[in-house]
Amino acid sequence: MTTPDRRGLLHRIAEPEDVRRLTPAQSVRLAAEIRTFLVENVSRTGGHLGPNLGVVELTIALHRVFDSPRDTLVFDTGHQAYVHKLLTGRQDFSGLRTRDGLSGYPSREESAHDVVENSHASTALSWADGIARAHDLRGRHDRHVVAVVGDGALTGGMAWEAINNIAADPTRRLVIVVNDNGRSYSPTVGGLANHLDTLRVTRGYEAFLDWGKRTLQQRTGPPGRFAYDWLHGLKKGIKDVVAPQGMFEDLGLKYVGPVDGHDVAAVEAALRRARDFGGPVIVHAITEKGRGYSPAEEDVADRFHAVGAIHPETGLPVAPSRFGWTQVFAEEMVTIGRRRPDVVAVTAAMLNPVGLAPFAREFPDRTVDVGIAEQHAATSAAGMAFAGLHPVVAVYSTFLNRAFDQVLLDVALHRAGVTFVLDRAGVTGDDGPSHHGMWDMAVLRVVPGLRLAAPRDEPTLRAALRAAVDVDDAPTVVRYPKGALPEESPALEDLDGVHVLARHDPGAGAPDGRRVLVVGVGAMAPVALAAGESLAAHGLGVEVVAPTWVLPVPEVLVKLCGEHDLVLTVEDGVVDGGVGATLAQRAAEQGVRTPFVHRGLPVEFIPHATRSQVLASRRLRAEDVVREALAALPGE
Repeated sequence: MTTPDRRGLLHRIAEPEDVRRLTPAQSVRLAAEIRTFLVENVSRTGGHLGPNLGVVELTIALHRVFDSPRDTLVFDTGHQAYVHKLLTGRQDFSGLRTRDGLSGYPSREESAHDVVENSHASTALSWADGIARAHDLRGRHDRHVVAVVGDGALTGGMAWEAINNIAADPTRRLVIVVNDNGRSYSPTVGGLANHLDTLRVTRGYEAFLDWGKRTLQQRTGPPGRFAYDWLHGLKKGIKDVVAPQGMFEDLGLKYVGPVDGHDVAAVEAALRRARDFGGPVIVHAITEKGRGYSPAEEDVADRFHAVGAIHPETGLPVAPSRFGWTQVFAEEMVTIGRRRPDVVAVTAAMLNPVGLAPFAREFPDRTVDVGIAEQHAATSAAGMAFAGLHPVVAVYSTFLNRAFDQVLLDVALHRAGVTFVLDRAGVTGDDGPSHHGMWDMAVLRVVPGLRLAAPRDEPTLRAALRAAVDVDDAPTVVRYPKGALPEESPALEDLDGVHVLARHDPGAGAPDGRRVLVVGVGAMAPVALAAGESLAAHGLGVEVVAPTWVLPVPEVLVKLCGEHDLVLTVEDGVVDGGVGATLAQRAAEQGVRTPFVHRGLPVEFIPHATRSQVLASRRLRAEDVVREALAALPGE
């Protein structure tokens, strides 16, 4: 790729009004410049490349037809909003998804043009319904609301709850743009996908009416015009034959399309018809994920949905990724699958990101992709367990939040043997507040009978997964962070599942023999070990332990608390109600009066930054937790 010509069009775009001033030909040139810009910039920082390459013309058309921010644009999900950022004055992508740089999603802190800081799918239609309803109640009848929804997002039940309500008011000025590229992360699956496939390949309706208009109305005089009017009156029936989109119109929504999402003029025309209709309209745009960048177009897995730093010419990674947590899970799942024919894998439209692709290749009949529908995944898994299978539901930790009710009342209440594997648990870094997997342990601690494992390295992850699928009378959870694996931390001793990682005898500087128990939860075990060494250097007796299974609290861990003068817990979940707080509660219930220091993440939404930056800013480095432990130690 070549460097963008700074005398071109893109650098002249400071706000959407500048986009509306362009001629149609200039709009096409602008699209080409934006694609060059995206490839060059995202290849340096990493980010969601494929989705944004696919919505260039669509986003240009949106800003040419609608008046943002007076008209509200809501993107579902927000990873297709890079072009929107460029057209609303944010063209410094040098710090994309890094601390103090641009967010990878819409952000109200960045711009009045951003409304929903949305990276969880299927929510935009509910936002749009609420905003449009408020406009009506407040007499703002000259404003429109546009929800840009990927076809993958329409596999989520919440989207259809919203559509049901949107359709109830035929006067609401709301436009739903279905960005249909046949994919979410991976190819879209399910009945809706099949319906949209039919629409993609039956574009004959508009062509048929155009032919009728030319042939009957213009060429044959009054009889022809009468015939055309009669034919147009049969529009619904004709559409059901040549473009079977009746599902949408049966719900009460006007349907426009399918339209070529890479033809700015065609998309503009469709959007103008939708805007001027005066009621809820669906505009169905066909786009191609990764459009215009051959490495993305040729990537079968996910069309470069999200990439790290890559060589722009080839699309190859600048630095090969290190063997990570997800790869270990992927390998162990295949091993378990060979041994256990009752084990099935369940994913919510993220087969590759969560590491289930190898299992799917070897056991396609035992792999279920439910689409972006985590609630359905959990309850369907409960049904599978009832019928004799053991489902392993693999999702990002942040996405299990949406299925808490199902975990509680469908899985746990019915003592279903379902394993939930939570990838990207704890601090995820560059995806920001909606993606940090920091809530899981505090939320799941209240689920009766649930057992949760936080492995610290490769051997404990493999062991935890094997143990989890052996439980057939309760939900089990295995959680691990994003990224590369740490060095293994072998146990000196195994105390009924609580691994002793290090022991330091009191030094000469501590004649009273004060002892500190350091509890490292999961990926924070290295911090616990480093803290233990530092505390020992202060002359303290220290024992560092790492329980793989942290919920329910192991009895032996409570006993250890009573044998020490201070307990320091370190975790990468929220500290309020987390594992440390639960341990302290159980200890107090058993009469243990040892003081505790709990270190974890605060109950707040944490901005995007690297994992190390987040841990440092929240005082979760070894030196930080040691300082707090020393201050709290009795007698200091």
